[in-house]
Amino acid sequence: MIELTAERMAAAMGAEIVSRGPGGFPAEGAIDSRQITGGELFFGLIGANDDGGRFAAGVLDDGAWGVVAGPGWKDDLAGADGWVFITEDPLLSLQRLARAWRRELASQVIGITGSVGKTSVKDILAALLPGSVHASAENFNTEIGLPLTVLSAPAGTGTLVLEMAMRGPGQIAELTEIAEPDIGVITNVGPVHVELLGSIEAVAAAKAELIRGLAPGGQLVVPSEAGHLEPHLGELPGVTRFGPGGDVEAVEVEPIDGGSRVTVSTGAGTEVFEFPFAEPHNITNALAAIAAGLASGAALNELSVRAGSITFSKLRGEHLMLEPDVLVVNDCYNANPLSMRAALSYLAGLNRPRKIAVLGLMAELGPDQDKFHREIGEFARAAGIDLVIAVGEVTAGYGPDRFVDTPEAAAGLLGEILQPGDAVLVKGSRSAGLEVVAERLMAERQDQGTVA
Repeated sequence: MIELTAERMAAAMGAEIVSRGPGGFPAEGAIDSRQITGGELFFGLIGANDDGGRFAAGVLDDGAWGVVAGPGWKDDLAGADGWVFITEDPLLSLQRLARAWRRELASQVIGITGSVGKTSVKDILAALLPGSVHASAENFNTEIGLPLTVLSAPAGTGTLVLEMAMRGPGQIAELTEIAEPDIGVITNVGPVHVELLGSIEAVAAAKAELIRGLAPGGQLVVPSEAGHLEPHLGELPGVTRFGPGGDVEAVEVEPIDGGSRVTVSTGAGTEVFEFPFAEPHNITNALAAIAAGLASGAALNELSVRAGSITFSKLRGEHLMLEPDVLVVNDCYNANPLSMRAALSYLAGLNRPRKIAVLGLMAELGPDQDKFHREIGEFARAAGIDLVIAVGEVTAGYGPDRFVDTPEAAAGLLGEILQPGDAVLVKGSRSAGLEVVAERLMAERQDQGTVA
């Protein structure tokens, strides 16, 4: 519930009220007219080829609390049955209202970015933190998704955990202007979006916008080996490092049924965390989350007691069991050289008789994409992966054992060759569409009554 008066919302958005609706407050912000269930404030965003204001009258009929539309809809919506705000730029108004609500909440805000692991760190941190926590859902991490996340935070929220995506210079800075984070987490910097930014150094500079966007006295969490990020840290106070040799590190890792028991050493003492996962890269993600939790003022034992409640967003390392005893690691939301190596290392370390990797392309790697794909193929073979199946034309660079054109074909091939005890990793950039692989395997096994 966005508990601001209509007048305060109009002032924050720089909008004119041309129609008044009932009392109360909007439940949240919305941009998709098809998802109106009642009580939302709908923003009719203006795109290159469409103007969302054309749906404004319809969403009011569907029960929206009010609408925000561009100036071209003023005459049409004047006197409508509901609150109508007219503004030059509905997207900018969405962002300004989110900033106003963030300030009204007076919540602590933690912003998370990085080339790899930001969603997993967000998921882990949201589970570990005590108190009332509101976090980004799925991929609500852009100039549209982040303000919608803020506007969906209920009054009384103690901590906002916001994922921040980056595809170009200035985008993280734009998000920090909305969120005004007190704590920033940069998980790592790697060869992601190089096609758009030109170099890893440029990627690091773009991620470092989070540092400059921190609120006065803000704190920063970075890897112990910050790499290309190091030049941006300087003499910055309030920096916590995670990972080997850092302020927050894992000094002992013991596999347990369904996860791991990790002894974590910090400046605040040592604590044992029992996590529902054992992947080394997710243990590193957990260290980043613990560091952020400590920076937020939480006690170490307050964090550890919640470790068993961690769940991950869909398509990010999901473990699916198929009969007869086939494990599918469904990690196909995104991929780049860093995350590919981490996922393949995890697959190689599983105690399974045969390990199969179904790999789609790694997107946005720039002119060196062939080199990056070739190196991942070589890494897979060196790690001991038994069978590499490449999906799509670009992936021939993996030097795969088997090659198929489509995710559907990959699912069909797996259906023919899977054996009891197999472990299968499915991983590629989102544009590869590899979610189809696990979906089809699950559907086929359900039809046969063989889903564990």
